Amino acid sequence: MLLKYFYDSKLAHASYMVGCQKTQEAVIVDPGRRIERYLEMAEREGLQITAVAETHIHADYVSGARELADRVGAKLFVSDAGPQDWKYEYVSGYPHQLLTDGDTFRIGEIGFETMHTPGHTPESLSFLLTDRGGGAATPMGIFTGDFVFVGSIGRPDLLEEAAGMMDTAEPGARDLFASIKRFFELPDHLQVWPAHGAGSACGKGLGAIPSSTVGYEKRYNPALQFDDEEEFVQYILADQPEAPKYFAVMKRVNKEGPKILGADHHHEMLSLDRLDDSLENGVVVDLRSSDAFANEHVPGSINIPIEMLSPWAGWLVDYDKPVSLICKPEELEEAARVLHAIGCDHIAGGFDASAILGSGRATESYETATPEDLADAIRGGEVTLIDVRSQEEWDEGHIEQATHHFLGRLPDTLGQIPRETKVVTQCRSGARAAIAASVLQSKGYKDVANLTGGYMAWKQAELPTVHQQPASSTA
Repeated sequence: MLLKYFYDSKLAHASYMVGCQKTQEAVIVDPGRRIERYLEMAEREGLQITAVAETHIHADYVSGARELADRVGAKLFVSDAGPQDWKYEYVSGYPHQLLTDGDTFRIGEIGFETMHTPGHTPESLSFLLTDRGGGAATPMGIFTGDFVFVGSIGRPDLLEEAAGMMDTAEPGARDLFASIKRFFELPDHLQVWPAHGAGSACGKGLGAIPSSTVGYEKRYNPALQFDDEEEFVQYILADQPEAPKYFAVMKRVNKEGPKILGADHHHEMLSLDRLDDSLENGVVVDLRSSDAFANEHVPGSINIPIEMLSPWAGWLVDYDKPVSLICKPEELEEAARVLHAIGCDHIAGGFDASAILGSGRATESYETATPEDLADAIRGGEVTLIDVRSQEEWDEGHIEQATHHFLGRLPDTLGQIPRETKVVTQCRSGARAAIAASVLQSKGYKDVANLTGGYMAWKQAELPTVHQQPASSTA
């Protein structure tokens, strides 16, 4: 048996190739949309990808299952365990097997048994793997998808938080508690192969270690230490990270079937005479550094530095409009890959950043200033200070004069921010605040500044802060 691990750090997403060397077949478990890495690995190992196994309908990235089925004819093994609202709608067009609790399938000499583990989503499955070609009669490991992570478990509130399916979080938490009881019945020696690592919004407190064992998680995973169901429900629903808006889009896309990109999919650099139309009818995202953008940029564009594109484009980009990217030509395909991975498929192309700057179109800038520069104006109420960090960060401590406007929801709360005074954006270090400054300017705010160094610099300057008791912990 061959087991290969693939990790997309931008999405904190793990996927796996399981190969049977005897029959030269392979299955990909929970594939991402960039399937070339699987095809290249299969060719290198002398294997043919004949199957895809998916633990559930993912919300945080576009699945590569359909792309593999279309490109190489892989058979789809997907869940049929959930309610009608969460059935796969596209699989009838491809070879497939629908799975429920206790179903089995084989790839060569490798056996898989499904275990229905609802809670994160109603249809979630886990796959127990047995290497029958190696003479084993019992499982060696379990692919847990978004059920059990290293040091955490999948959150049960995504359908309610991101997809707007009200009154599903608490029932999901209770389903999750029951699934954990089944997990405790598994042998301690089983390896645990989850679909996410640290940084994923599919749970809280995920570990950065790629894999674990059932026994280790039973003993040390904080989410598995509850005997009382009510205490567990309260724990798992509290303090979850913000659920990106695009998660709702992903559940629909992966249920209905993602668009097929194809082997020759690529993007083109655009001529500058298309810039005005892109600004008027689409979204223009400048991928340069925040310092470069602050110094000079095209009015109406927003700034998401390329290394921050994955976590923030899904919040701030309108998926219904064509997206154009201001970037270096060599950055275009990687940036487009990131956008495709989170379901942003309407990509018009790229504008060469150097050509933009040389054309004289970058006529706008915004101020950057230190806490010492702005402290008197902030404390005197001469400026409007907005803190764009998460709710958890805000509760842990903030500047007294600030108002809280989480970056991801800033486009929805602009009506609460006055336009007649200077607006100062602030986060932990200045990176997210720079994005916020660009969003404000793109919406017509004329006097904008970024508090460089953010909250950390403010504290280091020994300027006053306040703390706020989280609403979730009040009686």
